[in-house]
Amino acid sequence: MVTSRWTAAPAQAASPRRRGAVLERAILDAALEQLSTVGWRGLTMEGVAAGAQTGKAAVYRRWSSKEDLVADALEAGLPLIDAAPDRGSVREDLLALCLQARDAMYSRPGFALRAVIHECDEIQAERFHGVIFKGVVEPTLKLLAQVITRGIERREVRSDAANGYVFDAIPAMMMYRSKMCASEWSDRELEDMIDQLMVPLLRPDAV
Repeated sequence: MVTSRWTAAPAQAASPRRRGAVLERAILDAALEQLSTVGWRGLTMEGVAAGAQTGKAAVYRRWSSKEDLVADALEAGLPLIDAAPDRGSVREDLLALCLQARDAMYSRPGFALRAVIHECDEIQAERFHGVIFKGVVEPTLKLLAQVITRGIERREVRSDAANGYVFDAIPAMMMYRSKMCASEWSDRELEDMIDQLMVPLLRPDAV
């Protein structure tokens, strides 16, 4: 079960009738809340409906399965990291980017995403592959490429470092340590990864 800093809101009086985008947003938010508190296995369409203070039929009219609902909830809720840090050195840029990615993974949508990654079976995971790749992996790789390319231009990074294997190193390490080792990636752990893995990997050859 995925634990979270978020807890379900206390019961409230019935809210005014909502329609269209307002109701859909409430349902998607309720799905993220359920994922971040009870996990993928604990999420139910009935629970989402209750969290959104609507009827189960209103949920099923829009999404025929919890897989479809969760895919849309993740796509709508994942934090957007859309600018590469520019702190003056590749080390500081990579560290800042890793901190942003770590914080995004510990946001409510991040907890929801981790519930999906950790709890879904292979068939279910295929349903979310596109959402995870487009919403998390692709943007992260793009920003890493910008940081490393900028480092090459400043001559602090070796000229052949702008390749897919190097770009994959940080996401692969963070995902492996999070999923397999239950690491929560403290600031110190991220600094150590940058200093012990990425800085030596990117350092130009001695002249």
